Amino acid sequence: MPISGSAATVNLRPDLAAFFEYDLEADKAGFVATKVCPVVEVGLQSDNPGKLPLEQLLFAGNTARASGSGYGRGNFKFERFTYSTEEHGWEEPVDDRDLERYRYLLQAQQIATARAQGVVMRNAEKRVADLIFNATTWAGAPLTTGITHEWDDATNAVPLTDVEAAVKKVYEGSGLWANALVINRQVFRNLRNCNQVIDRIESAGAGSATKASDITEQMLAAAFDLDYVIVAGGTRNSANEGAAPTPVQVWSGEYAMVCRVATGLDIREACIGRTFHWSADGSSIGGTIEEYRDETVRSAIIRVRHDVDEVVMYPQAGHLLSNITT
Repeated sequence: MPISGSAATVNLRPDLAAFFEYDLEADKAGFVATKVCPVVEVGLQSDNPGKLPLEQLLFAGNTARASGSGYGRGNFKFERFTYSTEEHGWEEPVDDRDLERYRYLLQAQQIATARAQGVVMRNAEKRVADLIFNATTWAGAPLTTGITHEWDDATNAVPLTDVEAAVKKVYEGSGLWANALVINRQVFRNLRNCNQVIDRIESAGAGSATKASDITEQMLAAAFDLDYVIVAGGTRNSANEGAAPTPVQVWSGEYAMVCRVATGLDIREACIGRTFHWSADGSSIGGTIEEYRDETVRSAIIRVRHDVDEVVMYPQAGHLLSNITT
């Protein structure tokens, strides 16, 4: 379908991407979607491939063989799961008149690109946050726990105890050892003030915790005996357009997820979730940047788009903690 008001073709603008490198921008904005649900490149826009049933990860059949007899054989079937990528994108116009007016004050095309990429990335972040901090997917005692003392109660909170209990729940349900704690930045700041956390760090000789800023994500991970503490810092405006801004964190402070995140690109690796990316239509995971003319508004239109689907792979690979913040 032709683009309304435009006789020109769409041009790729990888030069604008150089100003806003995806991983750098994601880190700067505190976006963690692809850390929690790492990317898998797929050749089909949608599919229902197989995944190994979790019970088969620990299967131990009888391997003994007597003379004249056959060997033991496996007889499991793959479980089916479905993904179907959707295209997400955003456009920002760069008006010809504004481009001339502000040419010496700002780089209008770069600002439009940053705005469009920010919208696409922020929405991807929210989809993953809603996917993982989900009390419907993680329901029942094996998959979720409401903790007794919120982690902003520095004196009474026992986050090390809470997380250790969740790690054991993940193992009991899946045979996997959790390697990550996913929290938002406010929860991270609260954890740094918890007496139990401070005592563990100082007693282990990991360093002084005389002030909150002394405690890093790496020190927290060591205290929890996990490989990663993934701190989500993304913010979005929850107010309607035109209203006074109401900033809220993309990841809720009500929850914390103890889980197994993927450490490689192999789809067979059991983990909590994946982001499936289909590039055949020109998509790139951080957003393909394109430009075209719209003469009806005498503007260059900057567009950022990608084609993805975020999927929970193994709910048993995570344990959701709630009642985290008062």
